[in-house]
Amino acid sequence: MSWRVVTVTNRCKLEHRLDYLICRGEETVKIHLSEISVLIVETPAVAITASLMCELVRRKIKVVFCDERHDPCFELQPHSLRYDASGCIRRQICWTEKNKKNAWTQIVRQKIFQQYELLRKNNLTEQAAKLFGYLGELQEADATNREGHAAKVYFNALFGLEFSRQESSAINAALDYGYSILLSAFNREVVCCGYLTELGINHNNEFNPFNLSCDLIEPFRPLVDSLVLTFDREVFSKEQKHALQNLLNKEIVYGGKKYCLKDAVSLYVKDALSVIETGNGSIDYYGCDV
Repeated sequence: MSWRVVTVTNRCKLEHRLDYLICRGEETVKIHLSEISVLIVETPAVAITASLMCELVRRKIKVVFCDERHDPCFELQPHSLRYDASGCIRRQICWTEKNKKNAWTQIVRQKIFQQYELLRKNNLTEQAAKLFGYLGELQEADATNREGHAAKVYFNALFGLEFSRQESSAINAALDYGYSILLSAFNREVVCCGYLTELGINHNNEFNPFNLSCDLIEPFRPLVDSLVLTFDREVFSKEQKHALQNLLNKEIVYGGKKYCLKDAVSLYVKDALSVIETGNGSIDYYGCDV
C-alpha cells in the first residue's frame, strides 16, 4: 500500500525505470512507485518525463506542481480512472435538488461540529458554545448561512479578532497551502470514483474546476486549521510546508477504525457520493483524530 508523500525541492530530472521513480540531481535517488501516494514538485526547476507522468497516472498517484513561490499551482489530473465513468457522469448530471440540498445540509453540520470541537479542545468555551448554538439553528441547505456566521466566530477565536481570511499573512498562506494539499486528495478520489470534479452540489463557480471537491472537503478543513494553530504566525517556513504535506499521513478514526487521513478521505468520498446519488444514508465525518 502506498504511504509516502514525496517532495522534490531542488533542480533535478524525474524519470521512470523498472517501477522506480528516479530523481537525478546532485545525487541519484530511487523510490519504488508502489510506496508513493502523493508526489509534490515544489519547484519549477524540475524536468519530468512523459513516461513517468503516464505511470504516475496509471498508479493513481496524485501529483501536485508548485510555482516559483513554492505554492501549489496545478495538479496532474487524469481523464478518468473508472471503466464506467460515462455512466457515473450521466447520473451525476441528474442528481436531484432534494438530494443535493440534503447532502449539503449534512456537510455544513459536520463542518461546524468539527470547528466546535477544535475550539472546545483549545478551551475557547464561549466561542465553542456559539457554534454549538448555530448547529441547532441550521436549516435545509443552510438557508440562513450558519456556515458563514460560524466561520467568522471560529477564525477570530483561533487567530485573533483582527484576523481576516482576505488578508495577506503567514497564517493565510499556511491555511491556503494546507487546503490545497488536502483538496488534491479529494480531487483524486472523486476522479477515481468516476465523477466530474467540476459539478458540485453547492459550489457552482464556472471558473472553479473543483466544485464538487470543494463541497466534500469542508468538514476536513479543521484538520489543517489545527496544525496551523501550532505554527509561528510571523513566517511560513519550509518546515511548516513539510508538516502540512505530511498531514495526509496523519492517523484518524473513520467508522470506528484507525486510518491514515488519505485513506479516510477515500472512504468518506465514496460514502458521500453514494448518499448524494441515492438520497439514502448519512454523510458521517471521520469522528476524531488520534
